[in-house]
Amino acid sequence: METSPGRRSRPAPSPDVSPPPADGPAEPTTDGADEPTPGTRTPRAADQPGTGTPPPQSTDQPHLDPPRPHAADRQRVSAPLARTAGRPGADPPAPRAIDQPGAGTAPPRTAGRHGADPPPPGTAGRAPRRTTPTPGTRVEPGSTSPDGGPAPTAVPREPGRRHRRARSTAGDRLLALPFRRRRADPAAATGPLPPGREAGPPPDTDADGTDDPPERSARRRAVLVALGVTAAASAAALVAGLLSWSPEPADPARPLTAPEAELLAAMRVTNQRDVRAGVRGSVGTGDARTEFVGWVDWARPLVYLDVGGPGAGTERGLVQANRSALVVRPDPAATPSPAPPPLVPPADRWRLREPPAGRAVAAVRDLLLGLSANRTDPTSTEARWLGQDTAEGSPVDILQASLPTAPAPTAPTTAAPTAAGTSSGAGGGTSGPATGGGPSWRPRLWLDRDARLHRLEGRLSDDTPVTVELARSDRPTLRPVDALGGRPGLPRALADGETDRLVRLPDRLRASGGATLTLTAPLGPTANLRAAGWLSWAQSAAYLALVEVDTPGRRTLLRWRSGQVARVEVPGDGAATELPAAPPLPPPTGVTWPADQPPGDDLDRLLEAALRAGSGSGPAGTTVRVRDDRVADRAVDVIEVRSGATALRWWIDRSGLPRRLELRTGRGVWAQLDLTPGRVPALPVAAPGPATR
Repeated sequence: METSPGRRSRPAPSPDVSPPPADGPAEPTTDGADEPTPGTRTPRAADQPGTGTPPPQSTDQPHLDPPRPHAADRQRVSAPLARTAGRPGADPPAPRAIDQPGAGTAPPRTAGRHGADPPPPGTAGRAPRRTTPTPGTRVEPGSTSPDGGPAPTAVPREPGRRHRRARSTAGDRLLALPFRRRRADPAAATGPLPPGREAGPPPDTDADGTDDPPERSARRRAVLVALGVTAAASAAALVAGLLSWSPEPADPARPLTAPEAELLAAMRVTNQRDVRAGVRGSVGTGDARTEFVGWVDWARPLVYLDVGGPGAGTERGLVQANRSALVVRPDPAATPSPAPPPLVPPADRWRLREPPAGRAVAAVRDLLLGLSANRTDPTSTEARWLGQDTAEGSPVDILQASLPTAPAPTAPTTAAPTAAGTSSGAGGGTSGPATGGGPSWRPRLWLDRDARLHRLEGRLSDDTPVTVELARSDRPTLRPVDALGGRPGLPRALADGETDRLVRLPDRLRASGGATLTLTAPLGPTANLRAAGWLSWAQSAAYLALVEVDTPGRRTLLRWRSGQVARVEVPGDGAATELPAAPPLPPPTGVTWPADQPPGDDLDRLLEAALRAGSGSGPAGTTVRVRDDRVADRAVDVIEVRSGATALRWWIDRSGLPRRLELRTGRGVWAQLDLTPGRVPALPVAAPGPATR
């Protein structure tokens, strides 16, 4: 017979089997129930329905597994039985083998044997149905199967679960059990076991290991503890390493590369081009430390500082200096720590100082002003590169190189007279000009990529440590004090009106007759002179009272007549004063005037220039207008007249009268003679005698 692919053929009914009687299924044979019939096989428990293994097949038939009845077939069989069970007059159902007394097992199959009862209608060739539901089905109460047992009901497949169409044998399940995937529901994975085998433990479905055996849990806890100890030890080692870490030492010093040497050679030219910079630093250490803060102007040149610190001493206060002169405004009551000085400096109490060269403020002045030049320096061969750093947010190279020596001033040397007329200086001798010789040591320089210096560290010639920091963005316009030339201007040639006022100056001076004057002449460290008195162009005479601001108790009377000078010292009031009182008129009795002498110092030359302007055709020499300014609440033009080595500045107001006369002294400072034109008293003149010329 032909069979369709995928379908299993059913065996044909045996010709020896007679059809069942019409009144229902035949009753099982009970003859010889205690002893098996010869030629038959003793039934085993494994052959009973529900034991997990199918019964053996007859040897007369080919071994073919009968197909399992479909759920619809079971329902069609059970449905008529259920409908006829309660109908009046209906025959009672045939008793089943399991309902008979003492029937614990089903009779053996005798299909195909001679003399056996025929099977019920519709059951030819079929194996007896099992009364145990297959795994995956559930038994509905009130339903029966054709063999009298409960009818199983199909259960829908679980999502993701593979269902087997044919039941495997117990041996197959035992072989495949270790390789099956764990299921979430342990009950769904269990099934009938073969006879003689006990059910083992349910499969392990505990994903987190809480139901593991004690040995496995202990081993897992030991592993976790070991990992925790290892992590703690690693963290402790990491922290200890970070705390004990130190940066690697800087690269060793090496010679400069060609670009670095070019930057060092251009450093001083760059400072000259930048004009100004802020300054902060210190000299010395401990209680001998001197601190300073302010600015440096390389174009003028000028240094303007506020000096403080425990070692400042008499230099505490404001300081202004150029290459040849250094003036201070002492302030003993100033705070120990310096602060940026005022941009407009005070006009009074400035003194000329000459500190020892190469020490303290003088060394700082020489160092700062020596950092500029109008041409590049030769390439240094002994300079070394030390490392890198940052300054003002910019990368810098740290170099070690010697600095060139600052040029010495060219101003002539002259003696500075005291108020009594003797030369000032150590031991009463002459003192030379302030030198600008720079240090010869090799400092460390913080230089950026634009050849700008940001920091300097080193030692002075006396082994005193010095540190200087430059703020390149702090560049205000500085105003020198009057002793150093006053505020800067734009020199130019005289205009016509300015030239006319200068030419007509002698006539106006003679017409005014004279002037009241005050004098400020910083002629030396011990000759900071102040004077008050009168000047008469009509008499060509002058009468003054001189004092030294740092020497109270001394007072000198000065008399000028016809180009001759005489000085006499008289007792003072003993009080230090910035501006003395006018000289007594008439002169004190009993004062013996010395013989008149020709002018010999800067003060005498200043008085001589003022008296000579009232005669002749006016100041002679090269003239230039320096700037406009104000003095005594009057607007003036500052006109400089140069004749040889002499430089005079006339401060002329708009009416043509002079308000100030300045003379540049041999120490590089300016002496001022302030004038108030007007009537003056009769001035004393020298008595005729052998010493008078």
